[in-house]
Amino acid sequence: MKQSARLKRLAKHHKRFNAGSKLNLVALMDIFTILVFFLIVNQSEVRVLQNIEKINLPVSIAEQLPVENLVITIFEKTVLVQERAIWQSTDNDISASLQDNNEFIEALKTELNYHVSKRPELTDSEQKKGRAVTIIGDASIPYVVLKQIMAACADTGYRNMSLAVERQVKNKQGEG
Repeated sequence: MKQSARLKRLAKHHKRFNAGSKLNLVALMDIFTILVFFLIVNQSEVRVLQNIEKINLPVSIAEQLPVENLVITIFEKTVLVQERAIWQSTDNDISASLQDNNEFIEALKTELNYHVSKRPELTDSEQKKGRAVTIIGDASIPYVVLKQIMAACADTGYRNMSLAVERQVKNKQGEG
């Protein structure tokens, strides 16, 4: 039996589309390559020091992003240097126990000197400004305690100090 031109055309059409679809990997690889470059470029825009829920950071309008360096963290009853506990309080009030405690200052200086000994050579900027340290503490820490910690840092060569703060978001009118 002879088929009409229309039936031949329909048979060809069905044969072509029943063969199954093929995945175009070249286009897919192009998309993933662009995605990887996008993620690499944009990862450096936001820096998070540490995700510490127990600390209520003070609010600031600072524009400068934090730099990765030695970190001193002050909790309710513990003080950490690079996530290593160097001092723990037995009192309920860390502020009172830190203000009158030379043990704490000596432990902090010992730990900072240990970190200095691990990398004794200084870069040019460190020779001018001093070694860099970031202090993370609750907004309720008294200034006297903060001053003692900063003095201990300065005594051991960590003069380039940064205080971790929570950035205050400006509203649309440009106010505070």
